[in-house]
Amino acid sequence: MAETRARAVDRINTQPRYSEADAIRLNHMFRGRDTAEMLEIVLKEQMLGDVATVSSFGTEAIVLLHLIARFDRSVPALFLDTGKHFPETLAYRDDVALLLGLTDIRTFSPDPADIAAQDETGLRWSYDPDGCCAIRKVKPLERALAGFDAQISGRKAFQSTTRAALPRFEVEAGRLKLNPLADWGKERIEAYFADYALPRHPLEAQGYPSIGCAPCTSIVKPGEDPRAGRWRGWDKTECGIHSPTTPAADNGANDPAF
Repeated sequence: MAETRARAVDRINTQPRYSEADAIRLNHMFRGRDTAEMLEIVLKEQMLGDVATVSSFGTEAIVLLHLIARFDRSVPALFLDTGKHFPETLAYRDDVALLLGLTDIRTFSPDPADIAAQDETGLRWSYDPDGCCAIRKVKPLERALAGFDAQISGRKAFQSTTRAALPRFEVEAGRLKLNPLADWGKERIEAYFADYALPRHPLEAQGYPSIGCAPCTSIVKPGEDPRAGRWRGWDKTECGIHSPTTPAADNGANDPAF
């Protein structure tokens, strides 16, 4: 029996699901296509395999969730409950899920053993924000995404300099990441809110254009980068679940029609 199990393990495909060539091909395939049209095709034709979206339920998250819900309300929406969110974010998450009729919200939390061993006081964010994010976001997300071939992200190129070269399709650790709003500017985001009368995150009006965990999110001053309030005072721009983007050779991101 042990030999049979060993042979079964040998047959498991441990190779990455996607390669950079796949991302380049998809970027070219959908070059010039409207965002909604592209999403409808990939979701209804199941082009990406098992797919989920990861949502922070932050200030602009409802735009992507609404777009997805127009074509498939059953796409799993993964939410990382770090234990450090604003209460307003948790309430907004529930309101948005109900409004859009999302049928598969999955909440993932840090491993209690990791918290006990590495952040017993709950104050690691104050002296090691990277370590805090690793425990409360990166590891839970790895667990959450383990069974999926592709992830839909709400990142946008205009949000920060580390996202300026963001393509629609990219590959991280063998998993495809789709950024449907990569080329959307702030004006287009605002127009979508208005067109569909979407509710705003309650903290946005208080000066929070980008919202993460409460201890590491501060009010952004006029003229600052929209993400300037994240980890203010630290040389840190991402929590670790996304990698900074750099221009890739002919990936379609810089095409005028992209």
